[in-house]
Amino acid sequence: MMKLLKLKSWLALALFSTGAVANELPSQPNIIVIVSDDQGYADIGASGLADDVQTPNIDRLAKQGTRFTSAYVTAPICNVSRLGLITGTYNQRQGAYWYGKKAAISDKLTTIAEVIKTQGYTSGYIGKYHYGSSKPDVRDFPLNHGFDYFYGYGGNGRKHFLIHDDAYALAQKQKFNAYKKRGGKKGQLLEYGAFWNGTERDNRSGFSTEIYGEKAREFVKNNKDNKFYLQLAFNSVHNFTHQLPEDYLKANKLKGYHDWDPDTEDYYTWYENSRYPNNPEGRAHYLAQLEYMDKEIGKLFATIDEQGLGDDTVIIFVSDNGGSTPIYANNGPLRGSKYTLYEGGIRVPMMISWPGTFQQGVVSDNMVSTMDILPTLANLAGAQVPEHVDGQDITTLLTGENVKLGHQTLVWDTGHETAVRQGKWKFKTATDGKYAKYEMVELELGTFLYNLDNDPAESVNLANKHPEIVKRLSAYYQQWQTDIKRGL
Repeated sequence: MMKLLKLKSWLALALFSTGAVANELPSQPNIIVIVSDDQGYADIGASGLADDVQTPNIDRLAKQGTRFTSAYVTAPICNVSRLGLITGTYNQRQGAYWYGKKAAISDKLTTIAEVIKTQGYTSGYIGKYHYGSSKPDVRDFPLNHGFDYFYGYGGNGRKHFLIHDDAYALAQKQKFNAYKKRGGKKGQLLEYGAFWNGTERDNRSGFSTEIYGEKAREFVKNNKDNKFYLQLAFNSVHNFTHQLPEDYLKANKLKGYHDWDPDTEDYYTWYENSRYPNNPEGRAHYLAQLEYMDKEIGKLFATIDEQGLGDDTVIIFVSDNGGSTPIYANNGPLRGSKYTLYEGGIRVPMMISWPGTFQQGVVSDNMVSTMDILPTLANLAGAQVPEHVDGQDITTLLTGENVKLGHQTLVWDTGHETAVRQGKWKFKTATDGKYAKYEMVELELGTFLYNLDNDPAESVNLANKHPEIVKRLSAYYQQWQTDIKRGL
């Protein structure tokens, strides 16, 4: 457990004053956290940044709550970013920087579900969780870190949108193993297997986005008389967006794209051809996935209203990391993509709504983090915030009592890139571009300093012009890293 007293000297620089806790809030609202997957910064209608995007149901949250324009995740990839969200803690504290076995929930960390469970909440997890192992007997499995109900999958982001059958998955694995024995270059097997329904396997057909929506509505109806917390984690709009219902493809005159067949083609050739700029239907596939997700969110909102829970439910919408430009996500004015520490990889769409209690129709540029979700929800539920949490309670920002509340400084480290944002300044280093090359995203190596107020596209390197700022932010990173390496 980190020693909080040792952090005061440097952490004081990281946060603005949090102010007093909001007074006279309604007690213990229901809570829904909706997580999209690899969604572009510009890919919500409310932002006005992309003419081809229509998300009327997601936009509803912006109208009845606060839309953040400087919301950040802790990492530019799914697993460690989701770990940071669920624990409110820098994922690097447990040695988790990138993909791998360390991206599992430490037994020294407490999750959102565990925190609010102390206040009598019933919790459900629906969809993708990704961090750690997908085995049902380990802590990473949602039923083992505070959730009472789970329907979905773990493991990785390659879950097929349409096929959910263990027998089919086994057959594909055998084909994949034969491919490797033949000396096939690279290759990642798609996840065709069944969903977890609790600890049971559910083999079924159907479009995963619609299945998750159905399960979410059932959860709300089944718990309408309880105080509940629901985390609804779609795998939209993650790869592979071409996996769409056949009737949609026909109705929209789309040819579609085929799944990888280990018997007939090289994996990486197939992978490249599905990604920007090689897929002429890539943006149409992406927008179709976004459309389906938005519709399911709308159906969930309708169920909440039908059950009379609208004014008693806090809803948070956020993407798990920055938009993946190889699958045609649009990050608007931001440079870069998922997999990098450019703004396009770590700055995400985020909205928080509680009708009648939080401010409505607010657009905030205050710097916030997905780590703030845990302490904020703990406050709303009347629970104690764990000592390990690096986020801050932003309740008073949402109510309008403290409009200056936000992080002054945030830090990122992937093991091959680092970044520090402090106010308008962004200090960044990159030492290895192999992951970027594989994923077909741009990454410039070196040391950089950007003024994000004037240059959100991170196009002008000011490191040589302002060496004193580079020195200050580099020292800040070193102090942060020293603390992080102490562990939990």
